[in-house]
Amino acid sequence: MRPSPSAAQFLLLILIFVLAVIILYLGVFTIALDKLGLSTHSAMLLLACTLVGSGINLPLFQITAEAPPDEATQALHGLLFGRPLPFTGKTIIAINVGGALIPIGFSIYLASINQLPFTRISLAIAIVAAVCYLASRPVRGIGIGMPLFVAPFTAALTALLIAPENSAPLAYICGTMGVLLGADLLRLNDIRKIGTPVASIGGAGTFDGIFLTGIVAVLLA
Repeated sequence: MRPSPSAAQFLLLILIFVLAVIILYLGVFTIALDKLGLSTHSAMLLLACTLVGSGINLPLFQITAEAPPDEATQALHGLLFGRPLPFTGKTIIAINVGGALIPIGFSIYLASINQLPFTRISLAIAIVAAVCYLASRPVRGIGIGMPLFVAPFTAALTALLIAPENSAPLAYICGTMGVLLGADLLRLNDIRKIGTPVASIGGAGTFDGIFLTGIVAVLLA
């Protein structure tokens, strides 16, 4: 009969598992960005900036909104919003650095170095944005929700059909921009109905979707 594992052994197993996941995650991220022509150092720099930037939400403006349900937790964690904020009948619209500004800047960079035609980029973004808009739903007290793999599969397929010779960069561009446009910007009017004090474009729940969309779409393209 084997003795039961100690707490230290259990914690060690958890640590090994977490490290394995991190190594796998970084490996997949590096492979994806390698398809976009980035070196390992550039990929790690982009990852670091994205993760650090995910905690920075820059306020833009505010809109009137409906009162939240009593059971909803009203909070947005970030560098500029680090504590729960009370709902006062208005929602602050912010933009997330890691989930919006960096993907936008990187998309512009990819479009320029790959010389992708503006018409193809616009068409691809429009298709993904339309799918994201139809697939997303406002979740009262929380934000905008959408099935996780809808955007990356749509972006990869769209890129392969529109520009098979440059499918990887176009998949990243239309994937990230499509989520920002379809599940965030086009849903701004729905923000008034979900009763949250702060809504961040590219932040909170949509950051994971945007980040994952860019990586998965590139791998599939």
